[in-house]
Amino acid sequence: MAFSKQQLKKFADLIRIEIPDDKLEQMNIDSVIEWLDKLQKIDTTGVEPMLNPAEHKLPRRADIVTDGNIRDAVLANDPDTAGVSRGYFAVPKVMDE
Repeated sequence: MAFSKQQLKKFADLIRIEIPDDKLEQMNIDSVIEWLDKLQKIDTTGVEPMLNPAEHKLPRRADIVTDGNIRDAVLANDPDTAGVSRGYFAVPKVMDE
């Protein structure tokens, strides 16, 4: 299956790339299409899809609270003490009604 210069230009426009005319004449897109056709014919029944060919497992750690129960120490960093006495940060209003 041979692609014309106009078809290649249309493909390039559709995928939003710019290919100069001199490069367009040198392109051998037919071999890529033939290779993709060969890949489509491979029988993959019973093969599970994978996200990554490398089977790396991420290290896991125990989900343990290490700095819990320090609300007062965190609220001490607030320069505006309007909400600190009630246990929260007071911030300026950001939305109008």
